[in-house]
Parts: sequence; structure tokens; C-alpha cells
Amino acid sequence: MGYYFDDTKSINAYEGTDAKAVLASLAYRFMGQNLKHDLYYRAYTNAGIVRTTDYRYIVDFNKIFPESKDKDCVWAFTKLWSDGDATFGLDFNCFGPMMMLVNGEQVYKSDIFKERYSETATREFIPLKKGWNDIRIRWEKTKAGFGAQFGTWIGKWDLYTLMPTKERDGQEGFVFTELVDDSYVPEFELGMSEADFDKKLYPEIAFEDDGKGQLTHMYGTPEGKYAMAWTKAFFDEMGVKPYTFKLNSKGACSVYVDRNEVFSTEGGESEFSVDIKFGEHDIFVKSVCGGDWGFDLEIEGIKLKSAARVKGTDDVWMYIGPFEADYEFPYDRACDMHHVVGEPKTYWRLNAKDTFVRPYNENTLYGRWNYPLGVTIYGLLHTALELGSEDIKQYIKDHVQLCCDTLEYALWDKEQYGGATSIHNLLTSIDSLDDCGSFASTMLEVNKYMPLDGVKEVADYVGDFIFNKMSRLEDGTFWREDLMHHFHNLTLWADDLYMSVPFLTRYYKFTGDIKYADDAAKQFFGFKKRLFMPEQQIMSHVYDFKYDTMTGVPWGRGNGWVVFSMTELLAELPKDHELYNDLVEFLNTLCEGYLRLQDEDGMWHQVITDWESYPETSCTSMFIYAFSRGIRYGWLKDPEKYVKAIYKGWEAITKTSVDTYGNVYGVCRGSEFAFIPDYYKYELGWNLNDTHGTGIVMLAGIEVIRLSDFLAE
Repeated sequence: MGYYFDDTKSINAYEGTDAKAVLASLAYRFMGQNLKHDLYYRAYTNAGIVRTTDYRYIVDFNKIFPESKDKDCVWAFTKLWSDGDATFGLDFNCFGPMMMLVNGEQVYKSDIFKERYSETATREFIPLKKGWNDIRIRWEKTKAGFGAQFGTWIGKWDLYTLMPTKERDGQEGFVFTELVDDSYVPEFELGMSEADFDKKLYPEIAFEDDGKGQLTHMYGTPEGKYAMAWTKAFFDEMGVKPYTFKLNSKGACSVYVDRNEVFSTEGGESEFSVDIKFGEHDIFVKSVCGGDWGFDLEIEGIKLKSAARVKGTDDVWMYIGPFEADYEFPYDRACDMHHVVGEPKTYWRLNAKDTFVRPYNENTLYGRWNYPLGVTIYGLLHTALELGSEDIKQYIKDHVQLCCDTLEYALWDKEQYGGATSIHNLLTSIDSLDDCGSFASTMLEVNKYMPLDGVKEVADYVGDFIFNKMSRLEDGTFWREDLMHHFHNLTLWADDLYMSVPFLTRYYKFTGDIKYADDAAKQFFGFKKRLFMPEQQIMSHVYDFKYDTMTGVPWGRGNGWVVFSMTELLAELPKDHELYNDLVEFLNTLCEGYLRLQDEDGMWHQVITDWESYPETSCTSMFIYAFSRGIRYGWLKDPEKYVKAIYKGWEAITKTSVDTYGNVYGVCRGSEFAFIPDYYKYELGWNLNDTHGTGIVMLAGIEVIRLSDFLAE
């Protein structure tokens, strides 16, 4: 019986240690479970209860209802999906009395102390059931305040809820009542129509019915400027058939089918026919402001639909503008929905009060930017190159390109909506190396093989943060200070060598400026000074400046990050660099320490000095990777003993860590830190197919292939 599954279910039982076969199973399993999908689009209103810079919701009902008086109350309703039964941590700062119900059960209620010290967050763990969870909150006004700030306890976590009424189903946020008395108990159900509810619900969405055009309501009357509207229509008659369009326009207006103008008018009611072939087509309307402006358009017998399948609205049109008369509308850029356009920059919106279209990434892993995915995509890239797989390469390019494309939008979104973005939550709130270095390094690596659009802008954005803005100690060593995730403040982590050095190395090659490689090289000795454990020749996970001491716990993956990153740098660092030989010496010292700690089966462990802790797959893979590169590049002084360790370790991974379906076991989840090994051994468990390890296993397999070719020569 294997450690994680029966021996007969291992990839080794079917493929032995054939690295290419293992790589293929890992890559195609990952892509199959994380299919390529575009972004998701939701209606969004920046009125009422909104997320702010720390990604928690905030509301002050004194501003929304300035006429409110003591003991007035407001009820708010939302829903949250959960894939299974779970608990979720929320932080609350109450400005006044507040109560939260989840699925009918009270899970939080403020008291006089929480209300008095509203600047101090209270953490509660909220039970969730599988499926949709009914969340409702009651606030009461006092002289102290009326509202709260509440939400995810982990900074920058892009958790959001959805409005639960029929009319706004799929729109982000909360609906809330008008002012009610303190005895009121709502009879509300998820999915009910607002027309059937006994109180008025906010935020208000309908414009005043004053006879004016929708563009006047949305944009005012900017004389001479124009706006574009976009919808789609499916024409179901075979061949090419004439279709009747009915247009009522307030002012100058042009109609386009698939960007080809088919009709133009100076205003009024019009009816015209257009020959259109079978299939789905884009319909655009360009309206020019000459006072009150707007339009209605129908196509006889044809149902229009939202071009971006926007959730949370019945509106089939999206609008964008206003633009100067001489501005050439960039159809490609605007209609890919990944960019802002115009000057000043703008994006699509809806015909409703303060209501906009907003992109969200609903994919669990595809198209996202985070540090574990950085190393996953890195492994996928070199797997694709090793296997000669064009479909894997295209998947990788599309993933990374989506991240590049949407950064400009996300930075605009942050300014537009108060700080909590709907995508790119890490880069737009960047305050740590975790946010940027790993994925940006992979982006530059992908760009070497498959050129990306916009890569320089993203690389320079990250490079400026790491080189010029990241917190450093007096000797220039990176450390964690003043982060949104407060638990990490005043610490230095072995992990951060991976979060910085590979990017600085590739940015040096990308820009040609040696100062970035200099910085990367110096980091190892700043970290060595504070984390190296000379008796064992290994590294502590963390140094805590609050207590001015290293924790002294040698976490497996933390040590793996160190030598993994060192080989990334040494592979590109000029051999005449002043720190090259010192780095090679440090690499040898560490590898000697790690070699002694490989277990009898070939694995390294979660706490690498404690074989009773579980065999950990990501650190085992990184030691294989570093040992192999050390041999191939000639850095390791006694290569033969490392060769044996590499093949022993790879065989162990194929038997212990990867099953016949390409699932990866035994990868430690994302960590916090502790001063005792028991936290790592018993509390910090492993996840199936965790992205902290999937790509690293691939890279280990690639190194096994390369080492075999090297030794055969």
C-alpha cells in the first residue's frame, strides 16, 4: 500500500518512470480540469454596499438615508455559492448594531464592545452549506453610526456575493430595504421578484421616466460627441434573407451590421430592410449628441441578446462613450471586452442608473495571475516544449495573454470603483512579492518562446515594484512589512527568494540591465544571514523581526524554493560576476544538507528533518530539479551521489505522488508560519492537485529527461 493511494493506482504501475508519459498525463489532466473559458460579465452598481480597498464590503447608511433617525433599521440580502459544506472567516467592523443570518441561523451579532471599538475587527467563522447560501444582515441606527465594514479576513481575496432577486440575479453585491422600524422581520426568499416584496429595495436602478433618451440619462448632453451601442442577433432563415429594422432615434444615428453601415438618419422614426445571411451577427448603433439623444431599435421577428451574456440585467444592449467626433471607434479592442478605450478611458455600461458592465474571472485556475500558477504554467510551458505539443503551448499563451490584456482595465477598474477590482486583485493591490514575481517571471519565460502583446508594460510595472518599491532591510534584503495580510508583517520568508529572484533574473535578460541580476544575487546572502542553519546546512522557513529570531523550522517547500531559485539565477548569471563563485559554494553547502535528508524511498518530507511528517511532493521535485541542474551546469562538486538521489526521487514521485489519472498528491497547501514543527506536520496539510506542486513535478520530470540526455552524451 502506497502512502497516498494503493500501489496499483500509481502512474508508475502503468508507465514506470517514463518521464514523458508522466508529463503528458499531468499536463492533459490539468488542462482538462481547467478548461479555457473567457471572462464572465456581470451588471454592477457602485451605489450602496460596495467592496473597498481591502476587498471587504462597506456601507454607511447615514449617507444613503440622511433623514434616518435612531432605531431605524435596514435589512440587506445577498447570496453566496459554496462548492461544499465549509466554514469561512469574515472580519466585522460595526459602526452600530449589526446582525447576520446565514440560511436562517444567526451567525454574528454585535455587542456594545464591538460597536464602541469599531476600529477593531472581530473575526467570526461562518458556516456555509453546499450550493447557494442565503445571507441577510440587519443594521440599526444609533448616534454612534449606522453601517459596517465586513468581509474576507484575508486581504485581496476576491470574494464577492450576488444579488438574490429575480430582476438582478447575477449582479454583484446586496439589495437592501428602505428604512424600516426595529420590529420589522422581512418575508424574503432567494429568487423572488422585487415586485412581490413588501418594501422598496435599493440600490435604485431605473432612470426617471421623463421621456428623454437613454443616452441623455447615461451621459448627459455632450454636444457633438457620440456613443456606441452593441447587441447580437441570431438570424435563423437559411441563405440570405431581407429583415425589417424599425428605428426610433432622438438625433443623428447610424446602424451597423458586423461593422458595416446599413442605415443612417438625422432622427425620427425609420423602417428599412437589410439582407442578412443565416447565423449570429453583431448589431451596432452609433448615436451623436445634438441635445436629447438615444434610440430604440427592433428587428422584426428577431430576438436580440447581450453581446457579452451579461448577468444581472435584462438589458440586451451595452453602451460605451461618449467619444469625440473625430475618434475612430476601435472595434477590435472594445469588443474583446478586455480593454478600456478612449480618452479619458471608458468601458461598457447598461441603461440603468449607476450600472456598469464589469468582467469577472469565474475560472478557478485558467486566466488567473497568482504565484502558484506562475510555477504551474512554467512547468506546463517546458512540458509543451519537451513533448512538442502545440495545443498545450496555445493554452499557455492564451492564459498568459489574458493576464497581460486585462491589467490596464483592472487598474482603471480600481480607480473607478473604489479599490477592490473584479479581476487582477493581486497586481492592482500589489504590496508583496507574492503578488507579482512568480507569474511575471513565467510571463517573461513564455514570451521567449511565444511573443505576447503588452508584456513590456506588465514586466515594467512589476519590475518597478520589486526593484524600487518593495520593502527592504538596511542591507537591501527583501522583507514583509505593512502588508494587507497583517499576519505576515515584520517577517522574512525563504519563499521570497522564489518570489523575486527568477523574475529579477529574467528581467535582467529582458532589459539587458545587470543591476537586476546584481540585486538577485545579493538576496541570497541577506537571506542566508537570517535563515541559514549551519549545523544542518539547511534553511529555516521564516525570520520574525517581532521577536528578532528565526523560527528554526525547516519547512520542505521553503527550502526547495531556495535552491530552485538559485539555479534559476546561476543559469543566467555571468560567470565572472563577483558573487558567482560564492553562490556556487552556497549551493553545494545546501545540497549536501538536503541530500542527507532524503528518505529511504526517495522522498523528502514536509518538515525535512522529520520523516514522521508526510512525504511532501513539491519539495522533493524541487530538490530533484536543483540537483539535476547542478550536475548539468557543473556546479555540484560530487555529482555521482546526486545522480542516484535524482532517479531515486523521481521513482518515488511516480509511485507515491502521481496516480494513473495524472492527479498529484502530497503537495502542501499555501502556508502561514510557526515556531514549532507541529504546525507544519499536523495542521498544514496537503491538497490534491495543488498548484504549488503540479508544475514543479513537471519541471522535475523535464530535468530527469534532460539529465538522462546529458549523461548519455
